[in-house]
Amino acid sequence: MNKTLKRTDLLWLAFTGLAALVPLVPAIGGNSFLMHVLILVLLYASMAQAWNIIGGYGGQTSFGHAVFFGIGAYGAGMAVVTYGMTPWPGALVGIVSAAVVAVLISYPCFKLSGHYFAIATFAIVEIFNRMFLVWDWVGGALGLDYMVVEEGLANLMWYDSKTGYFYCALMLFALIFGIVRFLEGHRFGYYLRAVREGQETAESLGVNSTAVKLSAMALSAALAALCGAFFVQYNLRVDPGMVMSLDTSMKFVLVTILGGAGTLAGPLLGAAVLVPLQEFTRAKWGGLGGGVDLIIFGVLIIIIVVKQPAGITGIARDIARRLGRKPDAEKGGASLGAA
Repeated sequence: MNKTLKRTDLLWLAFTGLAALVPLVPAIGGNSFLMHVLILVLLYASMAQAWNIIGGYGGQTSFGHAVFFGIGAYGAGMAVVTYGMTPWPGALVGIVSAAVVAVLISYPCFKLSGHYFAIATFAIVEIFNRMFLVWDWVGGALGLDYMVVEEGLANLMWYDSKTGYFYCALMLFALIFGIVRFLEGHRFGYYLRAVREGQETAESLGVNSTAVKLSAMALSAALAALCGAFFVQYNLRVDPGMVMSLDTSMKFVLVTILGGAGTLAGPLLGAAVLVPLQEFTRAKWGGLGGGVDLIIFGVLIIIIVVKQPAGITGIARDIARRLGRKPDAEKGGASLGAA
């Protein structure tokens, strides 16, 4: 078990290290569009991994994560646009606010189960979307547009190159994946999976299921808000339709399901499929691409989930098992022949 864990950690460290070298490749680092796609892959993977804590490991299907994503985005955006500060204090306020809001709205929602919980989180997104549309303090329907400020890490803005954004997205990815990796082997992670497999059974063994789910939701919301803060700095504007929409919430969920919910690699694999599909179809077909990518993505999810409910990760495991059995079978056949 320890060898497996160590090997997995080394693989993730190797992946992160190799990813850090990508901008140094002239064909990639010098191509603004490819860098944009890679940044979005890392961002979507981070968003999906944040949702994976409560949705994959906790088994609570939430369609409300756009709210937490939006709170983080507005926190950073208001710090820059409204108060003339750097985005960092606003991002921190957004992270804390998202965690508090998550606990406040989740406590009553967790009294519901199954589809009723999911429907309740759908409603929460619509409530916050309508509220932010008419709230003048946050810019209302027009949202917030950034002014030109000095570029650099302090303001988390770069104009001439996307390399700075890429490394920030990579650090965000490494942080969130590192947290989830830690949770996998921590007592809290075991409690969370126990609640997913059977809440009543977990409670009979002394697990406080409500506390576990609320803690997981708070952490998941805080990390989603952190992703939102990066998102607004990358886009240099924010409005309710960009961040607090059902479309955004669905991306949290669908990317994770496609890659494999409740697995560490699933969100990255899902993002690696969705983002290039989304961006290349939009680049090729313009406005029509926004619909084409969703159609293709929906068909892919149906095919993959029907074939293997564990998503792309499950398919990869099945292939690895078959390849692992083949040498054993050949070895057994050779032994029989010798006999």
